[in-house]
Amino acid sequence: MSTLSETLPVIDLDVFLSQPTQSIRVQEECNKAADALITYGALLVHDSRVSEKDNDTFLDLIEDYFAQPIEDLQKDERPEIHYQVGVTLENTEKPKCAVDEPCLDIIANLDPAERPLDISGHHPDPKCRFFWKMGTPPPYETEYPALNAPNVVPQTPGKWGHSMKNAVENIAEMTAIGLGLPREFIKDAGKYGPHLLGPTASDLVKYGIKDTILAGFHTDLNCLTIHGRSRYPGLNIWARNTGKRIPVRFPPTGRYLLVQAGKQIEHLTGGLIKAGFHEVVVNEATLQTVERRKESHPDRPNIRISSTFFWHLSSDYELVPIPKLSERANAFNSSQTANKHMTYERMKVGQQVQNELKHIALMA
Repeated sequence: MSTLSETLPVIDLDVFLSQPTQSIRVQEECNKAADALITYGALLVHDSRVSEKDNDTFLDLIEDYFAQPIEDLQKDERPEIHYQVGVTLENTEKPKCAVDEPCLDIIANLDPAERPLDISGHHPDPKCRFFWKMGTPPPYETEYPALNAPNVVPQTPGKWGHSMKNAVENIAEMTAIGLGLPREFIKDAGKYGPHLLGPTASDLVKYGIKDTILAGFHTDLNCLTIHGRSRYPGLNIWARNTGKRIPVRFPPTGRYLLVQAGKQIEHLTGGLIKAGFHEVVVNEATLQTVERRKESHPDRPNIRISSTFFWHLSSDYELVPIPKLSERANAFNSSQTANKHMTYERMKVGQQVQNELKHIALMA
């Protein structure tokens, strides 16, 4: 089975960070990043600053947290602010695509062999999640206080969240350059974004049955999502250009992260970049890893942790498509029937987030 480096473009952050912005090599790498998000909706990042040890430490911490009794976890729930900090327990969040007509059309247009596992029952996902806010609080009174609430656990755990935040902000800069925008354009739009270190947890003792859907087919509501390596396979992504399901397998060695486009960058670019679809399921590779880890780490919980960071635009930012990118999007999408009638209305980012939260049953 191929790894992501054989399937998706690999963007070298080391080049971007070590050479002048105007150098031909950096410009080529930035164009490659923007083209990857336009064509695939995803890219692989190589970043020498990333430490697998930091990721392992983080995964251990989150495994131990979710191995606690349910009564202890419930103390960290904050449903009154739409679960935007603290814990979201299993069977709370619903996959939007189960009842969203444009999304159902996308599934219907996929080759049957490439479709996600069936989510038509609209059952809540059995995954849990924890959110740590990792943004700079806005120096003004936000219209969306619930989306910018203080953390349940004040201190961000370890170095891993900062590693992912640094990498994804650099990708935002590279993407802006590659789209013909000023380097800081996207990054400045997210200067006061409620960025979230948001690992998910799936109990593979309770839900470790083949073809169990842990997170149903969906896109992310934020701007850019970045993933580190999980200990258990099961994440599938879909390339926009081919409609093929791609099982996420990081290269066996090296300092890599996976970036997917979210709904906010889709809105900002008028659909030139489309939010990337993905699911998390229990497959044969998941079960094989469970058995191996029972032997190699018999004292560790059998919990699948996603090492994930959600980078947001600022809640009070006016989200409106950039005209020159909308024009490119119309030309790019003209032959794709499913994309012809998408409209992106002017709205605040906070309103866009609230609209999405209602769709996934986190906000009434």
